[in-house]
Parts: sequence; C-alpha cells; structure tokens
Amino acid sequence: MDITTAIITLLVGSAVFITGMNMMSSGLKKATGKSLKRIFKKTESNSFACFGIGAGVTALIQSSAATCVLAVGFINAGVMSLFQGMNIMLGSFVGTTITGLLVSLSSFNISIWFTLLAFIGVVMMFFKNEKIKNIGQISCGLGLIFFGLSSMSGAFKNSTEINTFFQNLFTSINFPLLLLLFGVILTALVQSSSATTGIVIVMVGSGAISFASAMYIVLGATIGTCVTTLIATIGGSINAKRSGVISLFIKLIAALLAIAIIWPLEDKISGFFSGYFGSAELGLAVFNIIYALIFFMAMLPLVRPFIKLSEVLIKDKGEENKKKLLLYIDDRLLKTPDIALMETKNEIVHMFNLAMLNFRYGYDYLVKKDKTNINSMTDTEDDIDYINNRITQYLISLANKVSSEDSKLVGAYFHVINDIERIGDHAYNFYENSNRLEENDLAFSKTAVKELQVMYDLIMDMNDLAMDIFKNEDSSKLKTLHELEERSDSLAKELETNHYKRMTANECSGELSDDYATLISELERVADHLTNIGYSIVNPTGDEL
Repeated sequence: MDITTAIITLLVGSAVFITGMNMMSSGLKKATGKSLKRIFKKTESNSFACFGIGAGVTALIQSSAATCVLAVGFINAGVMSLFQGMNIMLGSFVGTTITGLLVSLSSFNISIWFTLLAFIGVVMMFFKNEKIKNIGQISCGLGLIFFGLSSMSGAFKNSTEINTFFQNLFTSINFPLLLLLFGVILTALVQSSSATTGIVIVMVGSGAISFASAMYIVLGATIGTCVTTLIATIGGSINAKRSGVISLFIKLIAALLAIAIIWPLEDKISGFFSGYFGSAELGLAVFNIIYALIFFMAMLPLVRPFIKLSEVLIKDKGEENKKKLLLYIDDRLLKTPDIALMETKNEIVHMFNLAMLNFRYGYDYLVKKDKTNINSMTDTEDDIDYINNRITQYLISLANKVSSEDSKLVGAYFHVINDIERIGDHAYNFYENSNRLEENDLAFSKTAVKELQVMYDLIMDMNDLAMDIFKNEDSSKLKTLHELEERSDSLAKELETNHYKRMTANECSGELSDDYATLISELERVADHLTNIGYSIVNPTGDEL
C-alpha cells in the first residue's frame, strides 16, 4: 500500500468510526432509557465494580478504544453517569494490556470478527419489531466502529514506507520524554495503543530497539490512545466531552509519574523485566500490565476531583440555562427553613404545570396527530427531570433543618415529585408511540378518538382539582377527586370493552389493539398519580386509604 492510499484509508476509516459512534449512540437512546439508568445506578458509587467491568470487557474484545467508545456512547445517551464511565475507562486501560501479553506469545487478532456486527445489525434493522431494530442499530454502529479502527490500523500496518519511517525514528532517539512523545504520536495515528505496543514488542524481540526505550514508548502509547476517546466525544454531550478530557489528564499524569520512577532506575528495571521472564517480549508485556494495574488503580480515588476540575474547565452553558428553570428554590433560603419549604411547594407546582403541559402535547400528537408542539416535548421532558433532581437535592438538604411536623411535609413532597415525574414519563411515552405509529402510517379510528376524549377530559378535570387541593390544602375536595378517580377506572374498562366489540365487528384494526390498550392503561395511571398528589395533603404517601 502506497502512502497516498494509506492516508485515504486513514481518513475513510476515521469517517466510518465517527459514523459508527453516532449510530450506536442513537440506538442506545432509543433502546435503553430510564430502566437502564436504574440498573447502572446500582453500581454508580462502586468504583471497583465499574473498574472491573471496564477491564473485563476490554480483555474480551481486545480494544480499550472500543470500550472507551462504548462508555462515551452510554454517557452521551444519558444512561451512564460520568463517574461510572470514567471508572470503566480506567478499567479498560488495564484490560487492553492483555493484548500485549497475547502478542508476546503469538499473533492474535479477533477484531475482524466483530466487524460482522455491522452486517448482523443491518439485517436486524429490516425487522418490523422496534426493539430488534434498535438492537440492530447498536450492533451495526459497533461493527462500524471496529471496521473503522481496523481500517485506520491497516492503513499503517500495510504501508512499508510508513512502517520503515517510524521504525527508524524509534531506533534513532533514546531520550525518555521524546520516546514518550513518539509513542503518543504513533498511537494517535493508528488509533490503537495495542497496535503500538504490539509493534514495539516485535521490535524489542528483533533487537531493533532497546528494552529501556520500549518502556517509554509503551507509556506514550497509553496517552496516544486518548485520541480515539476524544474523537468519540465530537458532537456529544457536555459530559461526554468531559470524559475525554479527564481520560487524557489521568493517562498523562500516570505516565509522567511512571517516568519519574523509571528514569533513575532505568537499568535495573529494564534488566529485571527483560531477563526475569525468559524473553524481552514477554517481559515488556508484563511490564505494561503491572504499570497499568498500579498506576490506574491508584487513580480511582482521583476520579471525582478530576470530574470537578473538568466542570470548571469545560463550562456547561446548558446547565446555566437549566438553573434559570428554577423559579423559586434557592440554596440561600435554606437558612430560613420555613420559607424554603414554602418555596419548594411553589417549585413543585411549577414542575406539575410542565408535566401536564407535556401530557397535553403528547396526547394531542398521539390521538389527534397534532404536531404543533412536538419539537418542544423533548426539551420539556429534560426540564422536568432537571427540576425533579434539583428539588430532590433541595429536600434532602432541608430535611434536617425543619421541625418534626414539617418533616412529614418533606416526606410528602418526595412522593409528590415522584408522581409528577411519572406523569411526565407517560407524556413522553405518548410522544415515542406517536412517532412509531406515524412511521407505520397507523391511526386510531374516529370512534376510538371520540371515546378517548371523554377520558382525557376527565383527567384534565382531575388535574385542575388535584392542583387546587395541593396548592390550597383543601381536604374538603378529596371526596370529589376520589369519585373522579373511580370514574376513570370504570371508564378505562368501558373503553377496552368497546374496542373489543369494534374489533369483532371489523370496525377497528387489530394491529392497533396493543397500542390502544397501552394508551388506556397510561391514562388510567396518570389519573392514579393525580389522585396521589391530591391526597398527599393528608397522607405523606398520597394513598387514599
């Protein structure tokens, strides 16, 4: 392969890689959602569990770059916290050293098999089932990532001119910091620290480079692979971009600390590893493993400080705008708990209004095909989630400052914002279901729409009543709210029965049966949440009993 072909292959490989990253991230957003968020939260504060996941996955797929891209994809999709992602990346830096060990024993490459995921994914994307299509999109994106990485690595692996050029550079320079820099540059070009480490191991075995020089190049390779992560953050969320910067900081500090220790003891360390393990190749591979284990595990306690530093260096303008969403609560009010509690209630009402606004938008889109406000639905859902999180944090801070009597109110507010957040989720489900029905050119019958409108109007009446009860703490209206909730239950059964009769009479399409049943169920659940909000003034859990 000539140099021109190699450069073109590198550029095309980069384009395929970025396309795969975007496709996978998009698939994650569609296929995962809040259920996966809850799964990740189980290990959210466990650094070692995330570290182990990163190391294990990377050892399996033989690519720290791919693991980091997966982590960035999850961070970008919002299903993994920045803290989790960084610990998984740290683990991947250890897992990738297994590649060097395999190279030192024999040539071993399974990346080509993972590119088949692109073909498998494309096939799955032809299925009508939405879940299979989403998994197919993720699979295709992942396959393209591996294909892109393979293309970029192959551009240099198959070019004699480029290989000879870099080999001459390695053998002509023996200053540690320059060797470190060359390791960084080479790995940045080939997009794989494993590839760089493998080349250096072969060169050490052939005597083309000294063991001491090889150690510094391998350290540089750990830094150079950050380029892959940084590319993956292009066009991503603010946390995805921060993960790339933190990854670079951690690897740079670890490498410089290692050089500070190795440089004065270069002869002894290189002599030990090159002689003790029987071969220089195996010795260099073991050196790489020990370095990664010691230095990257030592970095685990520094993940949170690095996250805070990244927040200072990379400002989130969107976060500043988010803060403007909070109309009432302010940390300075915590000094006066009574006022803070009162303002919390006002903020909850604000969140309540946003959730019901999205509920109306989602219903209009799903049932009436009204797209007027769909562009703002996603942003409003994000706003609701943000306000929910901020109110939750505020209530936690307030809990230890209020009286025992008001602590019951704090507990009730926790349940209320959870009910409001769930209403917002149901509204967003309407939006997602609407998109799917539109893609398949499906719509509810006029009779079904007319019956649904009755239940919708009932729920809006319940909304007005629940809001009034919550704001004014008027328990005299709870009986009416209860009666409306019972009416919603009976109306839901009535709508399901009528739909079944229409299907048997061929007046409605059976293809929409599941969607219609799901919609009725979600409307009924919204009625339940509204009832809980109303009854929260007499029972912290919002239970009617």
